[in-house]
Formats: sequence, structure tokens, C-alpha cells
Amino acid sequence: YSALQVLKNTGIKVESREAANIFKEAGAEVEDKGSHSIVRLPAFMMADALSSVPSTTVYYGRDPEKDYVMEPGRVGFSTFGECVQVIDPKTRQVRSSTHEDLKRATRLCDHLDEINVVERAVGSLDKVSGLQAVYNYAAMVESTSKHVLLGFNSRENARQIIEIAHIAAGGEKNFKKRPIVTAFVCPLSPLTLAQTCCDVTIECAQEGMGIAIIPMSLSGATATATLAGQLVIHTAEVLSTIVLAQLVRRGTPCTFASCSTIMDMRFAGPAVGAPEYGMIGAGLAAIARYLELPCWVGGGHSDSKIPDAQAAYEATLTATVSALGGANIVYGAGCLDQGMTFDFAKLVMDAEMIRNVHKTLEGIAINEETLGLDVIHDVGPGGQFLASRHTVNHMRSLSQSRIFDRRNREGWRNAGGQDLTERAYKAAETILSSHEAMPLPQGAAEKIASLLETWEAD
Repeated sequence: YSALQVLKNTGIKVESREAANIFKEAGAEVEDKGSHSIVRLPAFMMADALSSVPSTTVYYGRDPEKDYVMEPGRVGFSTFGECVQVIDPKTRQVRSSTHEDLKRATRLCDHLDEINVVERAVGSLDKVSGLQAVYNYAAMVESTSKHVLLGFNSRENARQIIEIAHIAAGGEKNFKKRPIVTAFVCPLSPLTLAQTCCDVTIECAQEGMGIAIIPMSLSGATATATLAGQLVIHTAEVLSTIVLAQLVRRGTPCTFASCSTIMDMRFAGPAVGAPEYGMIGAGLAAIARYLELPCWVGGGHSDSKIPDAQAAYEATLTATVSALGGANIVYGAGCLDQGMTFDFAKLVMDAEMIRNVHKTLEGIAINEETLGLDVIHDVGPGGQFLASRHTVNHMRSLSQSRIFDRRNREGWRNAGGQDLTERAYKAAETILSSHEAMPLPQGAAEKIASLLETWEAD
């Protein structure tokens, strides 16, 4: 209700003349300010837009077996994006990310079952700046058969990415049936739909593909210092973008997304490892459920600069809180350094953490079989359950570790005595040396390479 009041009375700053006209023709109050417009949305427009947004969204993969359904009760995970630095797995030094880094990170995500859809982990900073988003998508669609999400950055980039997606999907007709990519669009806080946000929203809606709307407000800076007020601003920004998308094409899939967190007043920077990050995510997930919208929120990030204990504590806390809040996707795996740096080892460690979060979400089943009164009676006081049929039937339901070490100290020493980070780097290297993603359709790679060469020349 509070967000609707903001949209009706305070309004949204819209930097796109085209978008402002779309709003005006639909019945919004539009106040021309020259370089931008202030758009106030009546309640009927909000109600009409929300009635046409699909409550369930399918994130289609190139491989249908990798489809992910964004539906109530389903919780999945993804990586954070877009990091601009990477910890080199060989030298362990921080450097700018490259096109090849993105391919490798995406291929690692393709292998890890715990990663349900793939957000671009890093940017192709070694490519032409105006085409980096396009190169990002080309690297990703080649390296995974899961659904891909990324920022398109401009209307021209959107058109180029969609053209590549048509080729990768086996043709425009196939893409229309099963869109294999989703665009992130980012309202600017507070309460602003920037030109790029409007352009990409309009382009994607016209093309029949979905968007994920991801404000990035900072509590105390671009939003109120109170989390409740921040949720109001964030929700208003998402809802205004949903209205624009639905006015362009009714039924456009829209995901309620978030990268909002607090600003650490001591250091004047975003805190993505703070407990409030998970709290904001859980709060927005509750709002999304109330609005019957698919939800994508943050969790699993860290402000630590290396994959250490701080990274583990922060990532586990925020990921668990957002997951318990019911978000359809919790994203942040592999992320360090306030979202600036990606680390291969952390992604592998996060995958194990994610398995444990899923185990926690299962809860404890209470029924006649699980209560086990018969076996308790048979074993009796002072007995043991190791050899019972009941144990054999249920032991595989208990959690197991892969790279987390549960052996005693002697067993750990005999296995090499490495710490978790070293084991994770080694596991990542092993995966990347052997795993290959499902190939693109025949001739697709050559067509995409030719397009990239032409666009870069232009």
C-alpha cells in the first residue's frame, strides 16, 4: 500500500520520452520537466499491470532438462554479477576480468547442479566497451545450456544479444517459444527509470522475452536509513517498471529482483555481507509472494577480499536468510569484495553451502516411518541402530560432504591436510579441465563469431 501511495502521489522520474508517452497514453499523470518527466501512476494502472504479469516464469535452458520454474515454494541459486575483478586461480592475484574468465566461470556453473540458472559472474573487460554486454552473452551461451541472465546495457546491445540468442536457440521461432535469456533492467534509486532501463524494458517486451527488475538502493544513501522505507522505495521502482513492460506487451514475464543493501556509514560503501542484506532479501521475497510475482534476491555475497572465514560466515548467513524468506533465486555465489571480485574457489565452496541450505529447507519429516517407534522398541535400551534395516533404508537421506572435511584429524592429515580453500581451488581446476557444456547448434558458433567481428568493426 505504501509503495502504491508513492507511485500515485510522489511519482517516478522517467528519463525516456518514449516511456513517458507510453505512460501518458495509458492514463498516467505526466509532468514534463524538459530533460525528464515525473510520472504518477493511478491505482487502476497498477492493478491492471499486476493482473497481466505471469505469476510463474520459466527460465528456459538450451537444454530442456535444465529449465528452471520460478514458482511458489521453489528455491534455487545463482552467481552474482557483474564482478570486474577475478582472483586468478593460478597466481592467486587479483586482476581485471576477461572474456575467457567469464567462459570458465560459466562452464563451472554449468557443471554445478547447485547453480540453477547462470548470471554473468564477471565482465569481458578485455573487449570493446560498447560491446561488452554482447561479448558477455556470447561467452555465456557457448559455455552453458542453462538459462542465462545479464544486463544488456543499451537498446542496441539488446538487439544484438537477441540476434545471438536466436542463433543459439536454433532460430527465431524456437526462441519465441523458449526464450533462453533474460535481461536485467535496473531502475536508479531513488525512484528513477533511467533511459537505458526504459529502452531495454521496451525492447525486450516487444521481442516477447522477460525482464528481471533489479533496483540497487543503499539504505541511508539512495534509500531511507530504515529498512521498511527502503522496501517501499524498492517496491515502487519495481512496480513502475512492471507497468511499463505490461503497457508495451501484456503478459511480459517480470521477475521482482533485488540488489539493495545498506551503506556502511563508517566506510561509505555498500555492505553485501551485512545481515541486513539477507533481511532485505527476505522482506522483498515476502512482498513478491504477496504480489504473486517470481522473486530473485541477493544472498551468499561477502565483503571479504579473499575466500576466508569471513566470506564463509557472511555468505552462509545472507544466503540462508534469503532462502528461508522464500526467494525463487538467491544469487551471490562466488562473490567477494562488495561484489567487485569473483573467485573460483568460493563458487565451489558456495555450492556445498547451498546443498546444506537446501537440506535445512527440507525440515524434519514427521510420520510413522520417520518416528521409527518399531525400530526403537526392537533395539531397546542400550542397543545400537547401525545394523538395522531402518538405518539402511534412511541413511542416504542424511547429508554428506564433498569438499567440506568431516574426517578425524588423522584422516584429514593422511588425505593431504589441505584447508578448504586449497581443496576448492583444486576441485574447480579438476572440473574445468574435464567439463564441456552442451554444444551450440551446428554452425551457430561460426555465425556468432562473424556477427561479433562485424559489430566490433562497426
